[in-house]
Amino acid sequence: MKTIKMQSPDGQKELAGLRAALGLDQGLVAEWQRKLSDGRTPLENVREVLAAVRERGDEAVIAYTEKFDRVRLSAQTLRVPQEEIDAAVAATPVAVIEALRQAAANIRRFQAATMADDPEPVVSPGRRLAMVYRPLRRVGVYVPGGATAYPSSVLMTVVPAQVAGVEEVVVVSPPAEGGRIRSLVLAACGVAGVTEVYRLGGATAVAALAYGTRTIPAVDKIVGPGNLFVQLAKKEVQGQVDIDMFAGPSEVLVIADSSADAARLAADLLSQAEHNPGCCILVTDDAGLGRRVEDEIKCALAGMKSAAVVRDAVERFSAIVEVRDLDEACRVANFLAPEHLQIQTREPRALVAKIRSAGAVFVGPWTPVAVGDYFAGPSHTLPTGGTARFASGLSANDFRKRMSVIEYTREALAADAEQIVTLAEAERFEAHARSVTVRLGEKGGTK
Repeated sequence: MKTIKMQSPDGQKELAGLRAALGLDQGLVAEWQRKLSDGRTPLENVREVLAAVRERGDEAVIAYTEKFDRVRLSAQTLRVPQEEIDAAVAATPVAVIEALRQAAANIRRFQAATMADDPEPVVSPGRRLAMVYRPLRRVGVYVPGGATAYPSSVLMTVVPAQVAGVEEVVVVSPPAEGGRIRSLVLAACGVAGVTEVYRLGGATAVAALAYGTRTIPAVDKIVGPGNLFVQLAKKEVQGQVDIDMFAGPSEVLVIADSSADAARLAADLLSQAEHNPGCCILVTDDAGLGRRVEDEIKCALAGMKSAAVVRDAVERFSAIVEVRDLDEACRVANFLAPEHLQIQTREPRALVAKIRSAGAVFVGPWTPVAVGDYFAGPSHTLPTGGTARFASGLSANDFRKRMSVIEYTREALAADAEQIVTLAEAERFEAHARSVTVRLGEKGGTK
């Protein structure tokens, strides 16, 4: 692993280089510029798919699913029937179903507790000003396919939407051979109570959700992780629909002092490196700990089936940052704004108050990122690539919109009219001004 010494003259410069290497512009933006085998960029291909689905609907969805996923579907087979979802639940080991149900309950309980309430209205003579929350009507959840199944992604996106009061939650996931969606994904849908599931992946799925087809009604928001093409498609349709975020490689930053256990730290760092790609950063005021962790990583890699992939991530996207003290460790963490931040120090809670930029913070030696990935309750859909500087993890509140409600009496309007009209006329909006004066019997208005 690369070592950055903050006390060295080039420490800050190297840290800035690390942040740049982890930023979305080094992944999402850089990758969409490369040429594919057909001589076009990923973005050009994505735009073609989006335009075709917008224009031809189901016909284009079916054609691109056959082209990209090598699965021939029809309008009638795009949707997964309920009996297939029920069969997936029945075929899944009981222990897995019980774990999914408990995880869903944990997520539901936490998300319900963190829902923003309608604030008390602001009332003054003749005026009543309020802010109210309303759920989105229909939301689309993208669940990746690929080498493994992600039932946790189903729960971490679907359940917060349900808690928010979303009427319709639809799941899309790429079909495998024979048009099947992974059984664990369908089982998680069954546990969560999702009844509308489609065999769709990539930009095709995003386009169908954003624009709608005869078979698949359009949604108001699209959430969930995905590959380069999914991310580019989400970026292109933003504005037509809302999206959650642009997801980059998974990442963890661990702040540790000499009290931390090197073997546990190595396991925590490798848990993100195995995402392929994944980034892991250790920030410590103990240089000896850093060396011990490196030794533990080498030992752990020797026994991992995916050692080659994980080793590549460790070498390319990871670092040990040596700091003067834990205050500097917090400054480094805030600068890098990691997706996951673990604090394993003698007094970990004391550092939480100093952290302002992280997707999620895991406090103490008994709180690995895995408890948040699968079970604790907060969603594991978190900002990556340093975007935790301004973005937050997904929650039930992200599936609702705020709406202001304003009510004036005639007396209140009369009291404010002069200044409202003054501002309207200053902006040369004559009709705006008249909409006030006409109500007060001035300039041709009626009482």
